[in-house]
Amino acid sequence: MKALLFRGPGRIEWGDVPDPGVEDAGDAIVRVDAVTLCGTDLHIIKGDVPEVEPGRVLGHEAVGTVVETGGGVRGVRPGDRVLVSCVSACGRCRFCREARYGQCTGGGGWVLGHTVDGTQAEYVRVPFADLSLHPLPGSVDSADAVLLADIFPTAYEVGVLNGAVRPGDTVVVVGAGPIGLATLLTARLHAPERVVAVDLAESRLDAARSLGAEATARADERPEQLVADLTDGLGADVVIEAVGVPESFEMCTRMVRPGGHVANIGVHGKPAVLHLEDLWIKDITLTTGLVDTSSTPLLLRLLTAGRLPTAGLVTHRFELGQMEEAYDVFGRAADTGALKVVLGEPQHNAVGRLAPAGR
Repeated sequence: MKALLFRGPGRIEWGDVPDPGVEDAGDAIVRVDAVTLCGTDLHIIKGDVPEVEPGRVLGHEAVGTVVETGGGVRGVRPGDRVLVSCVSACGRCRFCREARYGQCTGGGGWVLGHTVDGTQAEYVRVPFADLSLHPLPGSVDSADAVLLADIFPTAYEVGVLNGAVRPGDTVVVVGAGPIGLATLLTARLHAPERVVAVDLAESRLDAARSLGAEATARADERPEQLVADLTDGLGADVVIEAVGVPESFEMCTRMVRPGGHVANIGVHGKPAVLHLEDLWIKDITLTTGLVDTSSTPLLLRLLTAGRLPTAGLVTHRFELGQMEEAYDVFGRAADTGALKVVLGEPQHNAVGRLAPAGR
């Protein structure tokens, strides 16, 4: 089969690899019908995630069709259309029993495209299929559903829930890429007074405004002053970092009010300075985290009911074989205006399912 291979920092290749097979009774083999690219993939390619070895198939987000299952799988069967979660869960370890699946010590957690081959391929082996796959209603379009593999649960859990967004809050989202925009949308489920989006790219600030941001600011034009003006000098109740660079993290700590929350979502490849000499007296709560995907069933229900807006996040579509072109467009988002890039087979049926392909 064809797959996108990480060849080392700065190098990827769409090439031939062996078809995956069932290795454990809990495995499922899924034919990939729709897949998307993630900012974390760009961090891997830059060399920010050194445990990803050359030769690894990248990707951790997909919608597909089950073609084979191990003998222990009970929740899905061949022919089922499913969402492939970015996090796998053994269901037995201490952390899985606490629904902290991202910290799974039984062989799960973030493994796809990280420590085992991932979803940017024609087929993928999904471990712990009963907890790692979510059956999809036929009415849900694949390009919408694939956004629930990672960005929406990450935004909601690591940003909104960790940040303790409450009704009436002023929420600042630093970074208006896909994760930041999903944070904006899911923060609105908790009725904040306003959401402020901060970014360097005008195209992304335009997207934030179109999705409901009450105010926007360029990251290089003193957004701290805008936040101070909006809050009578107090600062934001919740500031969410959705970039993953030291400068944006430090900016977040300057914009939060005393007693407020800073929720870090971004994947950091370099150290960031934590100015405790300024923050110690302000009673700031700082959170980090890897997504658990415990919210995925809720978000899927909201999506199915039309309560979770996804329109506007998918800006580019490609066929699966155009993976390298898609990465080029996604990696130059400031120039191309790319938010989420979705790849799949070119033909769709009436409910958005991608046409079957031979294995």
